[in-house]
Amino acid sequence: MEKNYAAMTGQELRVEIAALREKARKAEQLGIMNEFAVYDRKAIMAASYLVDLDKIVLGEMYRIDGAPGEFFKVDRLKGRFAWGHRLGSERYEEALPVAMLLPMKVGK
Repeated sequence: MEKNYAAMTGQELRVEIAALREKARKAEQLGIMNEFAVYDRKAIMAASYLVDLDKIVLGEMYRIDGAPGEFFKVDRLKGRFAWGHRLGSERYEEALPVAMLLPMKVGK
């Protein structure tokens, strides 16, 4: 029986993330892109449970992991998702898993 990410310890989450990334890598090598996308998203969600939500500052801008040159302003947090707007796209509110948010300054 699979455990809920919220119920896993940090070590269990890291093992799960490694397994999901390996499955994603294999799916990508086989050219099964929809399966790759599913495992990749699951790994991002699992990684979101390792993020300290107190370090996500409302109103701050963050870089988006996997989207070079795109920035995200966090308006609110709900669960393991940050809700807000991409820079230059104030029309649409969207939610990103908190693991996709990177500090503006590289090396932080």
